[in-house]
Amino acid sequence: MLTSEQIRKYEEDGYLVLPAFVERKACDRLRNHAEELLRDFEPQEVVSIFSTRQQTRTSDDYFLESGDKIRFFFEENAFDANGILRQSKERSINKIGHALHDLDPVFDEFSRCTAVKELARALGFSDPRLLQSMYIFKQPNIGGEVSCHQDATFLFTKPLRVLGLWFALENATIENGCLWAIPGGHKAGLKSRFLRASVSAEGSEAGYCPPGDPKTYFQILDDTPWPEDELIPLEVEEGTLIVLHPLLPHLSRENRSPKSRHAYTLHIIDSSADYPKENWLQRSPDMPLRGL
Repeated sequence: MLTSEQIRKYEEDGYLVLPAFVERKACDRLRNHAEELLRDFEPQEVVSIFSTRQQTRTSDDYFLESGDKIRFFFEENAFDANGILRQSKERSINKIGHALHDLDPVFDEFSRCTAVKELARALGFSDPRLLQSMYIFKQPNIGGEVSCHQDATFLFTKPLRVLGLWFALENATIENGCLWAIPGGHKAGLKSRFLRASVSAEGSEAGYCPPGDPKTYFQILDDTPWPEDELIPLEVEEGTLIVLHPLLPHLSRENRSPKSRHAYTLHIIDSSADYPKENWLQRSPDMPLRGL
């Protein structure tokens, strides 16, 4: 379903924009179902806040054990100084993750549709396996920034066989926090890895645990700053799919507009690659990865 020119452009730029990949009724169905899941969610004692800027500090057990579960994460600015939600929970959640594609029938059906399977095959994935899924709300007025990063920092394989799929379920604009990317930035290599502190990584001391006893840490491979002046906005309409190379530097800025920016993301790996045990996202042996 991809032309040779599209594949060339993906390899050159590190991303590919495919308008009208998802029908409007499918976007509506995912948005409505996510709202249903959120209505049924009742935060008890566990409140987990998602932040890319202070990832090591906020890596609690609720987050670290979410690889094979459906869990809910709040926006950084959802609570006031007294820990009380500033608005309804439906307008305070950052995302739902990370196993919607396996545990929810609606997201399972969407994630394993023929079009996704054909796309993965066209990009060279001989035996694709679904690793992670996220429903991202990018809430009006309080939607948080996702700082510049590479997907391979968080989801790494040896050799690197990872594919990111970002489905726009609403129009994504500069005003409501669309993606920004550095075209060709994937050619510069991997800058860091996000690891579990209790597991030694290749090139690290055995049993390494950073000061302060965090549960996760960044292994820095290249500390040169991102050339953020090269970022370009990827403003897209509802139903667009953005395909992301695992080494592509990309970000999304805060949403201070009155409009949300819902998106659904999938990450795919190939069964031929090794998925290291020091990656932050892990699953129970009782729930192995499934294909498309």
